[in-house]
Amino acid sequence: MRPTSMRTTVDFDAQGVQHGYLQLPHSRDDSAWGSVMLPVTVIRNGDGPTALITGGNHGDEYEGPLAILDLAAQTKEAQVSGRIILIPFMNGPAVLAGRRTSPVDGGNMNRAFPGRPDGTVTDKIADYFTRTLLPMADLVLDFHSGGRTLDFLPFAASHVLDDKEQEGRCSAARDAFCAPFTVQMAEIDPASMYDHAAESQGKTFVTTELGGRGTATPETTAIARRGLRNVLIHAGILAGTIEPAPTRHISQENPRCFHFSPAAGMIEFCATIGDEIVTGDVLARIWPLDRTGTAPLDVTARMDGLLTVRHHPGLIAQGDCLAVLSTDLHQKKG
Repeated sequence: MRPTSMRTTVDFDAQGVQHGYLQLPHSRDDSAWGSVMLPVTVIRNGDGPTALITGGNHGDEYEGPLAILDLAAQTKEAQVSGRIILIPFMNGPAVLAGRRTSPVDGGNMNRAFPGRPDGTVTDKIADYFTRTLLPMADLVLDFHSGGRTLDFLPFAASHVLDDKEQEGRCSAARDAFCAPFTVQMAEIDPASMYDHAAESQGKTFVTTELGGRGTATPETTAIARRGLRNVLIHAGILAGTIEPAPTRHISQENPRCFHFSPAAGMIEFCATIGDEIVTGDVLARIWPLDRTGTAPLDVTARMDGLLTVRHHPGLIAQGDCLAVLSTDLHQKKG
């Protein structure tokens, strides 16, 4: 395997607080010997577990980067037992452009793993995480939100895994986040995701979806900051006491949770995020854009559940995710 071309201005093994960069050579029209620069903070104090904390996996999701930047600015060496690696802008080019994917190569970071050391910029970043950063980590927290095209009830999530001991570790860390909603999730396309890369190495992995619409609110930013600290305290890496908050446990393990638009058009939602939905309820109507005098196409719920995710822009394309329902685990047990 070809060695990575990524270089660092920090020493991951050094004691103390370091602020620097991951530096990836990138020759381009406007800079023959240019670089992609990804800010990184490493805080180490003695021996102990390592947490790898990432935001900006997608460039239009902001709560995670805001929480990470805040922690990097405030945390002192004496507050840490072990090591914290903070990378607020994982897909730096996408963050700078305010886009989900990289403007350099069109790469979707969360569909690029395990990456390639001889591939595109996105491939090379993914490869560095897979072969260098993930092996260092015991705990991985990767922040996500809905970006410009989705809106979520704010939740922390872990996945259904074959290794039940690992699944239990992930669930415990997820619960410690204390998000308003806590999700047990089965991904619809996990193979090339960062999640899968971390979990396949046996890591304790937690992810989030904290709002969306291409912005952050005071509420969702506060959830991200509190959750980040809580997870690090849970892991025994950061000093302090977990700040509890009410949470509702839900599940997205059933493929019928996902509802995709059968047609393109203008979307009229008939339910609001957070509503309780019954099978057959009309979730939305899709109105045609090329004619008048035609009835809209109704999209109905395939199951009972909580409306957890909805499409955000007013126009929708055929095949776009329109809505996601979740099962309430408390009601299911009852």
